[in-house]
Amino acid sequence: MGDKFPKFKAAAVQASPVFLDREATVEKACKLMKEASDNGAKLVAFPETFVAGFPYWTFLDAPLSRNHFFVKMFEEGVEVPGPATEELCRGAREADVCVVIGINERQKNQMGTMFNTNIIIDNNGNLLGRHRKIVTTVSEKLVYSRGDGSGLRVWETDLGRIGTLICGNNTHNLYKYALLAQGEQVHVANYPSYHQPTHVDLPNWIRIRSGAHSLEGKLFTVTSSSTMNPEMVEMLSEGDEKKQQWLEACRCYSCIHDPIGNELAGAESEDTIIYADVDISEEIVPKQYHDILGQYTRMDVVSMNLCQDEDRPIYFVSRKKNQRVEAESVGGNMQGYLKELKQEIEEVKSLTEKLADKIGKDDV
Repeated sequence: MGDKFPKFKAAAVQASPVFLDREATVEKACKLMKEASDNGAKLVAFPETFVAGFPYWTFLDAPLSRNHFFVKMFEEGVEVPGPATEELCRGAREADVCVVIGINERQKNQMGTMFNTNIIIDNNGNLLGRHRKIVTTVSEKLVYSRGDGSGLRVWETDLGRIGTLICGNNTHNLYKYALLAQGEQVHVANYPSYHQPTHVDLPNWIRIRSGAHSLEGKLFTVTSSSTMNPEMVEMLSEGDEKKQQWLEACRCYSCIHDPIGNELAGAESEDTIIYADVDISEEIVPKQYHDILGQYTRMDVVSMNLCQDEDRPIYFVSRKKNQRVEAESVGGNMQGYLKELKQEIEEVKSLTEKLADKIGKDDV
Protein backbone atom coordinates (compact mmCIF):
# COMPACT_ATOMS: atom_id res chain seq x y z
CA MET A 1 0.00 0.00 0.00
CA GLY A 2 2.96 2.32 0.48
CA ASP A 3 3.62 4.86 3.21
CA LYS A 4 1.33 7.76 4.03
CA PHE A 5 2.69 11.14 5.06
CA PRO A 6 1.23 13.72 7.48
CA LYS A 7 -1.53 16.11 6.47
CA PHE A 8 -2.55 18.92 8.82
CA LYS A 9 -3.43 22.59 9.15
CA ALA A 10 -0.68 24.99 10.18
CA ALA A 11 -1.24 28.33 11.93
CA ALA A 12 0.99 31.39 12.24
CA VAL A 13 0.10 33.75 15.07
CA GLN A 14 0.59 37.46 14.36
CA ALA A 15 0.09 39.26 17.67
CA SER A 16 1.71 41.40 20.36
CA PRO A 17 2.88 40.07 23.71
CA VAL A 18 1.76 41.59 26.97
CA PHE A 19 5.01 43.51 26.89
CA LEU A 20 7.52 42.54 29.58
CA ASP A 21 4.88 40.55 31.48
CA ARG A 22 5.80 36.86 31.40
CA GLU A 23 2.76 35.39 33.16
CA ALA A 24 0.22 37.43 31.20
CA THR A 25 1.91 36.65 27.89
CA VAL A 26 2.04 32.90 28.64
CA GLU A 27 -1.67 33.04 29.44
CA LYS A 28 -2.31 34.86 26.15
CA ALA A 29 -0.22 32.33 24.23
CA CYS A 30 -2.22 29.43 25.67
CA LYS A 31 -5.48 31.13 24.64
CA LEU A 32 -4.14 31.63 21.12
CA MET A 33 -3.15 27.93 20.98
CA LYS A 34 -6.73 27.03 21.90
CA GLU A 35 -8.16 29.42 19.29
CA ALA A 36 -5.93 27.99 16.57
CA SER A 37 -6.82 24.45 17.63
CA ASP A 38 -10.54 25.25 17.52
CA ASN A 39 -9.98 26.33 13.91
CA GLY A 40 -8.39 22.99 13.07
CA ALA A 41 -4.67 23.79 13.45
CA LYS A 42 -2.20 21.13 14.58
CA LEU A 43 0.95 23.28 14.36
CA VAL A 44 1.03 26.79 15.87
CA ALA A 45 3.95 29.16 15.29
CA PHE A 46 4.49 32.23 17.49
CA PRO A 47 6.67 35.34 16.95
CA GLU A 48 10.28 35.89 17.97
CA THR A 49 10.69 36.50 21.74
CA PHE A 50 6.92 36.44 22.18
CA VAL A 51 7.42 35.79 25.90
CA ALA A 52 7.59 38.59 26.76
CA GLY A 53 8.75 41.02 24.10
CA PHE A 54 11.59 42.13 21.86
CA PRO A 55 14.19 44.73 23.08
CA TYR A 56 13.01 47.55 20.83
CA TRP A 57 14.62 50.16 23.09
CA THR A 58 18.03 49.23 21.66
CA PHE A 59 16.97 50.93 18.41
CA LEU A 60 15.83 54.10 20.16
CA ASP A 61 18.56 55.24 22.57
CA ALA A 62 22.20 55.10 23.52
CA PRO A 63 23.07 51.60 24.79
CA LEU A 64 23.24 52.35 28.51
CA SER A 65 20.45 54.90 28.79
CA ARG A 66 17.67 52.36 29.34
CA ASN A 67 19.11 49.79 31.68
CA HIS A 68 15.76 49.57 33.47
CA PHE A 69 14.26 47.84 30.43
CA PHE A 70 17.13 45.33 30.36
CA VAL A 71 16.60 44.59 34.06
CA LYS A 72 12.85 44.17 33.54
CA MET A 73 13.41 41.84 30.58
CA PHE A 74 15.69 39.65 32.72
CA GLU A 75 13.21 39.62 35.59
CA GLU A 76 10.50 38.49 33.17
CA GLY A 77 12.81 35.99 31.43
CA VAL A 78 12.02 32.31 30.94
CA GLU A 79 14.06 29.46 32.40
CA VAL A 80 14.18 26.26 30.34
CA PRO A 81 12.72 24.17 31.84
CA GLY A 82 10.80 26.23 34.36
CA PRO A 83 7.31 27.30 35.44
CA ALA A 84 6.65 29.29 32.25
CA THR A 85 7.62 26.41 29.96
CA GLU A 86 5.48 24.06 32.05
CA GLU A 87 2.48 26.33 31.45
CA LEU A 88 3.19 26.56 27.73
CA CYS A 89 3.50 22.75 27.58
CA ARG A 90 0.20 22.42 29.41
CA GLY A 91 -1.43 24.78 26.91
CA ALA A 92 -0.08 22.78 23.96
CA ARG A 93 -1.26 19.51 25.49
CA GLU A 94 -4.77 20.80 26.22
CA ALA A 95 -5.05 22.32 22.73
CA ASP A 96 -3.53 19.17 21.15
CA VAL A 97 -1.10 21.22 19.03
CA CYS A 98 2.62 21.31 18.33
CA VAL A 99 4.07 24.72 19.17
CA VAL A 100 7.15 26.73 18.25
CA ILE A 101 7.34 29.91 20.33
CA GLY A 102 9.98 32.58 20.94
CA ILE A 103 11.12 33.45 24.47
CA ASN A 104 13.69 35.55 26.26
CA GLU A 105 15.63 32.71 27.85
CA ARG A 106 17.65 33.27 30.99
CA GLN A 107 19.99 30.82 32.69
CA LYS A 108 19.22 29.68 36.23
CA ASN A 109 22.74 30.19 37.53
CA GLN A 110 23.60 33.49 35.80
CA MET A 111 22.54 37.09 36.37
CA GLY A 112 21.93 39.04 33.18
CA THR A 113 22.79 36.29 30.67
CA MET A 114 19.99 35.92 28.13
CA PHE A 115 19.37 34.14 24.84
CA ASN A 116 16.94 34.80 22.00
CA THR A 117 15.38 31.33 21.94
CA ASN A 118 12.66 29.28 20.30
CA ILE A 119 11.29 26.30 22.20
CA ILE A 120 9.60 23.37 20.50
CA ILE A 121 6.68 21.56 22.18
CA ASP A 122 4.75 18.56 20.87
CA ASN A 123 1.00 18.02 21.10
CA ASN A 124 1.43 15.84 24.20
CA GLY A 125 2.97 18.75 26.06
CA ASN A 126 6.54 17.47 25.86
CA LEU A 127 9.30 20.08 25.64
CA LEU A 128 11.25 18.65 22.71
CA GLY A 129 14.08 21.15 22.72
CA ARG A 130 15.26 24.70 22.17
CA HIS A 131 16.98 26.62 19.44
CA ARG A 132 19.04 29.65 20.50
CA LYS A 133 19.53 32.32 17.85
CA ILE A 134 22.98 31.50 16.54
CA VAL A 135 24.07 35.08 15.82
CA THR A 136 22.13 38.07 17.12
CA THR A 137 21.40 40.95 14.74
CA VAL A 138 22.57 44.59 14.94
CA SER A 139 21.72 46.07 18.37
CA GLU A 140 20.39 42.75 19.75
CA LYS A 141 24.03 42.05 20.59
CA LEU A 142 23.61 44.49 23.49
CA VAL A 143 21.08 42.13 25.07
CA TYR A 144 21.57 38.53 23.97
CA SER A 145 24.40 36.02 24.02
CA ARG A 146 25.06 34.00 20.89
CA GLY A 147 23.61 30.53 20.44
CA ASP A 148 25.37 27.33 19.39
CA GLY A 149 24.93 24.33 17.15
CA SER A 150 23.10 22.20 19.71
CA GLY A 151 19.79 23.66 18.55
CA LEU A 152 20.62 23.66 14.84
CA ARG A 153 18.66 20.48 14.32
CA VAL A 154 15.24 19.08 13.45
CA TRP A 155 12.71 17.53 15.81
CA GLU A 156 10.65 14.44 15.02
CA THR A 157 6.92 14.99 15.55
CA ASP A 158 3.68 13.39 14.38
CA LEU A 159 3.51 16.25 11.85
CA GLY A 160 6.93 15.57 10.36
CA ARG A 161 10.45 16.84 11.03
CA ILE A 162 10.32 20.45 12.25
CA GLY A 163 13.23 22.90 12.21
CA THR A 164 13.42 26.58 13.10
CA LEU A 165 15.55 29.69 12.64
CA ILE A 166 15.03 33.14 14.13
CA CYS A 167 14.70 36.39 12.15
CA GLY A 168 17.83 37.34 10.17
CA ASN A 169 19.39 33.90 10.63
CA ASN A 170 16.93 32.85 7.91
CA THR A 171 19.20 34.61 5.40
CA HIS A 172 22.16 32.34 6.20
CA ASN A 173 22.44 29.59 3.60
CA LEU A 174 24.58 27.27 5.72
CA TYR A 175 22.22 27.43 8.70
CA LYS A 176 19.33 26.57 6.38
CA TYR A 177 21.27 23.84 4.60
CA ALA A 178 22.16 22.25 7.95
CA LEU A 179 18.45 21.83 8.68
CA LEU A 180 17.62 20.58 5.20
CA ALA A 181 20.44 18.03 5.34
CA GLN A 182 18.87 16.63 8.53
CA GLY A 183 15.60 16.04 6.70
CA GLU A 184 13.63 19.16 7.62
CA GLN A 185 10.05 18.97 6.31
CA VAL A 186 8.44 21.98 8.03
CA HIS A 187 10.41 25.14 8.73
CA VAL A 188 9.28 27.72 11.31
CA ALA A 189 10.68 31.25 11.06
CA ASN A 190 9.77 34.13 13.35
CA TYR A 191 10.34 37.88 13.60
CA PRO A 192 9.54 41.04 15.61
CA SER A 193 8.12 44.24 14.14
CA TYR A 194 10.64 46.61 12.64
CA HIS A 195 11.03 50.02 11.02
CA GLN A 196 13.97 51.21 8.94
CA PRO A 197 12.59 53.26 6.04
CA THR A 198 15.86 53.88 4.22
CA HIS A 199 17.16 50.32 4.19
CA VAL A 200 14.70 47.64 5.24
CA ASP A 201 11.32 46.65 3.85
CA LEU A 202 10.77 43.92 6.41
CA PRO A 203 7.55 42.45 4.96
CA ASN A 204 9.22 42.10 1.57
CA TRP A 205 12.34 40.58 3.10
CA ILE A 206 10.20 38.04 4.95
CA ARG A 207 8.32 37.08 1.77
CA ILE A 208 11.60 36.54 -0.08
CA ARG A 209 13.27 34.54 2.71
CA SER A 210 10.28 32.31 3.42
CA GLY A 211 9.50 31.63 -0.22
CA ALA A 212 13.15 31.01 -1.09
CA HIS A 213 13.71 28.47 1.69
CA SER A 214 10.56 26.59 0.67
CA LEU A 215 11.58 26.56 -2.99
CA GLU A 216 15.21 25.62 -2.37
CA GLY A 217 14.48 22.94 0.22
CA LYS A 218 11.14 21.77 -1.23
CA LEU A 219 9.34 22.05 2.11
CA PHE A 220 6.68 24.11 3.90
CA THR A 221 7.68 27.32 5.72
CA VAL A 222 5.49 28.82 8.46
CA THR A 223 6.48 32.37 9.41
CA SER A 224 5.14 34.27 12.44
CA SER A 225 5.76 37.91 13.34
CA SER A 226 4.93 40.18 16.26
CA THR A 227 2.76 43.26 15.98
CA MET A 228 3.34 46.57 17.76
CA ASN A 229 0.36 47.56 19.89
CA PRO A 230 -0.43 51.00 21.42
CA GLU A 231 0.54 49.88 24.93
CA MET A 232 4.01 48.95 23.71
CA VAL A 233 4.37 52.28 21.90
CA GLU A 234 3.41 54.19 25.03
CA MET A 235 5.75 52.21 27.31
CA LEU A 236 8.75 52.36 25.00
CA SER A 237 8.43 55.95 23.79
CA GLU A 238 8.10 57.37 27.34
CA GLY A 239 6.50 60.50 25.95
CA ASP A 240 9.15 61.17 23.29
CA GLU A 241 7.40 62.10 20.02
CA LYS A 242 10.19 60.91 17.69
CA LYS A 243 10.37 57.54 19.40
CA GLN A 244 6.60 57.26 19.23
CA GLN A 245 6.65 57.93 15.47
CA TRP A 246 9.34 55.30 14.92
CA LEU A 247 7.43 52.68 16.91
CA GLU A 248 4.12 53.44 15.23
CA ALA A 249 5.78 52.97 11.84
CA CYS A 250 6.95 49.44 12.70
CA ARG A 251 5.58 46.76 10.37
CA CYS A 252 5.50 43.00 10.35
CA TYR A 253 4.47 40.17 8.07
CA SER A 254 3.43 36.54 8.60
CA CYS A 255 3.04 33.96 5.87
CA ILE A 256 2.95 30.27 4.93
CA HIS A 257 4.67 28.94 1.80
CA ASP A 258 4.40 25.61 -0.01
CA PRO A 259 7.27 23.46 -1.38
CA ILE A 260 7.51 25.37 -4.67
CA GLY A 261 7.56 28.80 -3.04
CA ASN A 262 3.90 29.75 -3.45
CA GLU A 263 2.41 31.85 -0.66
CA LEU A 264 -0.61 30.03 0.76
CA ALA A 265 -1.53 32.69 3.34
CA GLY A 266 -0.22 36.06 4.45
CA ALA A 267 -1.02 39.03 6.68
CA GLU A 268 0.68 42.37 7.35
CA SER A 269 0.75 44.37 10.58
CA GLU A 270 -2.58 43.23 12.05
CA ASP A 271 -3.45 40.98 14.97
CA THR A 272 -4.62 37.74 13.41
CA ILE A 273 -3.94 34.04 12.96
CA ILE A 274 -3.35 32.80 9.42
CA TYR A 275 -3.88 29.20 8.35
CA ALA A 276 -2.91 26.88 5.52
CA ASP A 277 -3.18 23.18 4.80
CA VAL A 278 0.07 21.22 4.80
CA ASP A 279 0.49 17.91 2.97
CA ILE A 280 4.01 16.55 3.42
CA SER A 281 3.60 14.31 0.35
CA GLU A 282 3.57 17.48 -1.79
CA GLU A 283 7.32 17.71 -1.13
CA ILE A 284 8.03 14.61 -3.22
CA VAL A 285 7.40 15.73 -6.81
CA PRO A 286 9.35 19.04 -6.60
CA LYS A 287 12.45 17.04 -5.62
CA GLN A 288 12.55 15.75 -9.19
CA TYR A 289 13.60 19.26 -10.27
CA HIS A 290 16.09 20.25 -7.58
CA ASP A 291 16.92 17.79 -4.83
CA ILE A 292 19.80 19.69 -3.24
CA LEU A 293 20.31 16.84 -0.76
CA GLY A 294 20.31 14.16 -3.46
CA GLN A 295 20.52 14.12 -7.23
CA TYR A 296 21.01 17.90 -7.54
CA THR A 297 24.13 18.13 -5.39
CA ARG A 298 27.77 17.07 -5.54
CA MET A 299 28.84 16.17 -2.03
CA ASP A 300 32.27 15.23 -3.37
CA VAL A 301 32.66 18.85 -4.51
CA VAL A 302 30.80 20.86 -1.85
CA SER A 303 29.74 19.76 1.62
CA MET A 304 29.56 21.29 5.11
CA ASN A 305 30.62 20.61 8.68
CA LEU A 306 28.18 20.94 11.58
CA CYS A 307 29.22 21.07 15.23
CA GLN A 308 26.27 20.39 17.56
CA ASP A 309 28.22 20.74 20.81
CA GLU A 310 26.63 22.99 23.41
CA ASP A 311 28.71 25.99 24.46
CA ARG A 312 29.43 25.96 28.19
CA PRO A 313 31.28 28.67 30.13
CA ILE A 314 32.95 26.18 32.47
CA TYR A 315 34.12 22.56 32.50
CA PHE A 316 34.78 21.04 35.93
CA VAL A 317 37.91 18.91 36.51
CA SER A 318 39.59 17.52 39.63
CA ARG A 319 43.33 17.95 40.17
CA LYS A 320 43.38 15.19 42.78
CA LYS A 321 41.69 12.75 40.48
CA ASN A 322 44.02 13.67 37.65
CA GLN A 323 47.11 13.26 39.83
CA ARG A 324 45.95 9.84 41.01
CA VAL A 325 45.15 8.77 37.50
CA GLU A 326 48.55 10.06 36.34
CA ALA A 327 50.34 8.10 39.10
CA GLU A 328 48.34 5.01 38.36
CA SER A 329 49.06 5.52 34.70
CA VAL A 330 52.85 5.65 35.29
CA GLY A 331 52.81 2.51 37.42
CA GLY A 332 50.46 0.80 35.05
CA ASN A 333 52.64 1.68 32.09
CA MET A 334 55.75 0.23 33.79
CA GLN A 335 53.99 -3.01 34.64
CA GLY A 336 52.65 -3.21 31.13
CA TYR A 337 56.11 -2.62 29.68
CA LEU A 338 57.66 -5.40 31.78
CA LYS A 339 54.86 -7.76 30.81
CA GLU A 340 55.33 -7.01 27.14
CA LEU A 341 59.13 -7.44 27.47
CA LYS A 342 58.66 -10.81 29.15
CA GLN A 343 56.33 -11.90 26.37
CA GLU A 344 58.85 -10.86 23.74
CA ILE A 345 61.63 -12.80 25.55
CA GLU A 346 59.45 -15.90 25.63
CA GLU A 347 58.66 -15.49 21.92
CA VAL A 348 62.40 -15.18 21.06
CA LYS A 349 63.17 -18.22 23.20
CA SER A 350 60.45 -20.22 21.47
CA LEU A 351 61.67 -19.22 18.02
CA THR A 352 65.26 -20.11 18.97
CA GLU A 353 64.21 -23.58 20.09
CA LYS A 354 62.24 -24.13 16.90
CA LEU A 355 65.19 -22.99 14.81
CA ALA A 356 67.56 -25.30 16.69
CA ASP A 357 65.21 -28.21 16.14
CA LYS A 358 65.00 -27.44 12.45
CA ILE A 359 68.80 -27.18 12.06
CA GLY A 360 69.20 -30.47 13.85
CA LYS A 361 66.75 -32.24 11.61
CA ASP A 362 68.33 -30.78 8.48
CA ASP A 363 71.74 -32.13 9.56
CA VAL A 364 70.29 -35.61 9.84
